[in-house]
Amino acid sequence: MKKLHAINHMAELRPDCSRCFGLCCAALPFTHSADFAIDKPAKMPCPNLQADCRCLIHSCLREKGFKGCIAFECFGAGQKVSEQTFAGVDWHGHKKTAEKMFAVFPKMIMLHELLWYLNEALIHPAVGPIRSELSHASAETEKLTRLSAESINALDLHALQAKLNQLFVETSGRVWRTSQSDGAGLRKKRADFCNADLIGKNFCKMDLSGANFRGAYLIAADLSHADLSGADFIGADLRDANLCGANLTDSIFLTQAQLNSAQGDAATRLPVLLDRPMHWH
Repeated sequence: MKKLHAINHMAELRPDCSRCFGLCCAALPFTHSADFAIDKPAKMPCPNLQADCRCLIHSCLREKGFKGCIAFECFGAGQKVSEQTFAGVDWHGHKKTAEKMFAVFPKMIMLHELLWYLNEALIHPAVGPIRSELSHASAETEKLTRLSAESINALDLHALQAKLNQLFVETSGRVWRTSQSDGAGLRKKRADFCNADLIGKNFCKMDLSGANFRGAYLIAADLSHADLSGADFIGADLRDANLCGANLTDSIFLTQAQLNSAQGDAATRLPVLLDRPMHWH
């Protein structure tokens, strides 16, 4: 029952642009690069954002040089800010509302990302001894998302992130030990690439099951046909990583944004909570 509750809760941590006022296209900055065709400062609407809060070039973002938009994931923060924090009041034509809404949006993204990790952790049977602690942390973090914009902006989210990270590290370790236990100890040493610079590295067809990629730079790395089952990807940079044919089943703390920024194909095996990006086809 608790597992089902966590899965149901995660549905609200997926973005629904139809319920948002185009906040990612207005509140956040982006820089002219391989990911964005233009410079745009924070709190200034993108020139492609229409009056109805829809993107003018949504169907051809990659072709127009905006693949960073495709990779972006707000974890449902857009609809939370639009519908709950501001009770459906749009920012268009309301300068003060826009300032408050644009300021709180990045904070809400951080809170919702933490909620995603907490609820994902609750799904794993291996977390048994710390399940109550995870449940409490999830409930308390959810309460923070229901505060006023002013109260959310006053939160020290980096301190909260550091505190919860201890739970995420313990979750990752427990999932790893459970997957490797055969009744006589662990079968192999866990590959540890925490915060490592792995840009462009060749891991093609390697057995990296259960590897620790926390905070690793995997930009343009070749992970094609690699066994990445049970690997921990929290905070890893997978931009342009080759995941074609890779096995990502049961991986931990992998997000849709990370998949969206990578390359893959129909043979890439994904965790059940995530979708195959459209551009992989």
